[in-house]
Amino acid sequence: MKVLLYTENEKLVGKSGLGKAIKHQMKALEYAGIKYTNDPKDDYDILHINTYFPKSYFLAKKAKKNGKKIVYHAHSTEEDYKNGFVFAKQTSKLFKKWLIKCYSLGDVIVTPTPYSKKLLQGYKGLENKKIIDVSNGIELDFFNKNKKLGENFKRHFGYKEDDKVIFGIGLYIERKGIVDFVELAKRLPEYKFIWFGYSPLAAATKHVKKAVHTKLNNLTFAGYVEPEVIREAMNGADLFLFPTLEETEGIPIIEACACMQDAIIRDIPIFDEWLVDGKTVYKAKDVDDFERKIKLFFDGKLPSVSKKSYDVAKKRDIKEIGKKLKKIYESL
Repeated sequence: MKVLLYTENEKLVGKSGLGKAIKHQMKALEYAGIKYTNDPKDDYDILHINTYFPKSYFLAKKAKKNGKKIVYHAHSTEEDYKNGFVFAKQTSKLFKKWLIKCYSLGDVIVTPTPYSKKLLQGYKGLENKKIIDVSNGIELDFFNKNKKLGENFKRHFGYKEDDKVIFGIGLYIERKGIVDFVELAKRLPEYKFIWFGYSPLAAATKHVKKAVHTKLNNLTFAGYVEPEVIREAMNGADLFLFPTLEETEGIPIIEACACMQDAIIRDIPIFDEWLVDGKTVYKAKDVDDFERKIKLFFDGKLPSVSKKSYDVAKKRDIKEIGKKLKKIYESL
């Protein structure tokens, strides 16, 4: 059994959450001992496709015509698209139609969470398709608690020992909650805020552009950084803020759990079934709630729940993900 893992425009998606998910996928297959190729010209038995761009669609059509089995990975939904870039809301219905057209080519559709599975089952045209939820997973061997890495983080970014540091991660898109993150930095000058991630501002909404151009003494935009730097931040910062408005999974929060990093996340449906408020994370409904809980956390009135969060990551180790993908391939 040989699998073609196909990703169109790999350079374009490489620095996004999707790019990270695809790298995890490759390692998961290696752990599970599954032969794979990234070259469409190679021989293969199963096509596992990760993107919804035109070349991906036509490759899937050709594979189907040639009798190949197809796993279509649904990393995107209309719901996580429409709060993203400029004009996304106006084009979301067209985007949804295109997704259905692509995903319907799969013999099996794989999506990261029960939440995204439920969304897809509600799309007309996919309601009778076989849809399986499999986490994108994380590398537990890479993301872990490490005091020395935390020291590297503070030294790297010039933070003092007694600075209270809050960090966020995401592209420069409205859906990631970057506007609220900047608003919180304005409201809470006593804490240091740093945002990791980058995407061209030309595609961003006016609210995001305004947020990114905000100049504050306690706010840093670090841009795109390698995973090693994120790992250092998750060991050296005091709090991870994940004010995202919509996700199909949200890899950063799983990485934070692996590093036993305390986190305050947005209280949205995607997190209902696997992240428990007050037990593995803290949840906030809006910017006022985030502000209140940040203050309570640093005042010691919200105790650390970081140690209990580790089990969330443990269940999503890519070694376990490889076993689940292998089972899907073998079923085909």
